[in-house]
Amino acid sequence: MVVTHRMYLALALPLLLSTITTPLLGAVDTAVVGWLPDPAYIGGVAIGTIIFNTMYWLFGFLRVSTSGFTAQANGAGNELEETMAFLRPFGLAAFVGLFLFLLQWPIEGVFFDMMSPEQDVRALASDYFGIRIWGTPFALMNYVIIGWLMGMSKIKVVFMLQVWMNATNIVLDLLFVKVFSFGVSGVAAATVTAEISACLAGLLIIRKVSSIRFERELLKKMMALAPMVKMMAVNRDLMIRTICLLAVFNLFTAKGAAFGTDTLAANAILIQIHYILAYFFDGFANASSIYTGRAVGSKNEALYKKTVSLSFQWAGLMSLLLTVTYLLFSGPVIGLFTNLPEVASLADQYNKWMLVYPFFAGAGLVIYGVFTGAGEVAPIRNSMILALLVFLALQFLALPGLHNHGLWLAFMGFTLARTVFLVIYVPRLGRKLFNTGKNSG
Repeated sequence: MVVTHRMYLALALPLLLSTITTPLLGAVDTAVVGWLPDPAYIGGVAIGTIIFNTMYWLFGFLRVSTSGFTAQANGAGNELEETMAFLRPFGLAAFVGLFLFLLQWPIEGVFFDMMSPEQDVRALASDYFGIRIWGTPFALMNYVIIGWLMGMSKIKVVFMLQVWMNATNIVLDLLFVKVFSFGVSGVAAATVTAEISACLAGLLIIRKVSSIRFERELLKKMMALAPMVKMMAVNRDLMIRTICLLAVFNLFTAKGAAFGTDTLAANAILIQIHYILAYFFDGFANASSIYTGRAVGSKNEALYKKTVSLSFQWAGLMSLLLTVTYLLFSGPVIGLFTNLPEVASLADQYNKWMLVYPFFAGAGLVIYGVFTGAGEVAPIRNSMILALLVFLALQFLALPGLHNHGLWLAFMGFTLARTVFLVIYVPRLGRKLFNTGKNSG
């Protein structure tokens, strides 16, 4: 099997439509409160969202590694390992979600002390956090459900599940905030309800499309030491990668908050736009992960090489398309998030940084899927550590003179660095997977 452009797109585009719904949760939350009369509402949701992004992204490996291991088992035709690829991370997700729920008060205190928002922003963020924390176990279990369905190439099902969750969130956001005037609490309640409903729907779907059952014998096998150690090693490196990523976003938000509520709100809007741009690449990364997993599972070097080639080609094309599209429509896009003139003006002032983002990020975000599909994630960890050092250095040098522009310069430097440092590893990955001296890129 050698994948063609048409086959790659047939997998990537539905995955793109599915994954692009993910940042809409935060974007819709921000947009709904952005039309309330005080920028503190945007700031409260921004701070609350950062807390949950930190927790959820920290365990985002649950989706990524599940997809990779499932694709490898599927490529090898191993039904037992397909089942284990779901049960092992699902049990971990349930445990971690409950643990985070029980630690909610110290978690809230640590984040608020670190970010030091203004008092009105802090009160609104606390209301948001106190409600959304109830959805934590369900959100993490959703990662595993989505990851397993992706690894099994159940793309239409993934799309339907993601659309269901986000449609539920959007409808309830509008109902709770616009109709019932619940404010920030209504936004949080809408998201929690969407997360719970998606988890229950996902479990029903998996029961219908697979032979997975929570039986005693399978539960014993899921605790087998060797595959559990391999899963945890991959997840450890992905967690380190995520810690670096979250350090950047939390430092970015904290520094932005120091420039005042209006700048915090403007940065929050642009960060939501950045998420949306990033997730356009995620569909291609997931396609690359699935094809790479199949190549590794079936020991098909030609499939692997073609997947890497297509990954670079489509990363470049998407970077160009996104930049041109955003250049034409950035004004109306910002207008969707807020009607507050001072916030919109600041967002427009710093908006130019979004135009370079696709070119800095595209190749790194798509090639990331090749590494996760292969189960070789140490290079991802290493590239992110180096990129974090670049961010810290640029922030130290640029912030005093350039202020918020310096903050965005540091963020874009980080984005470019993570791409460059990861792409450097690609030839070495091919040699390791297939024991050849050839350049696999």
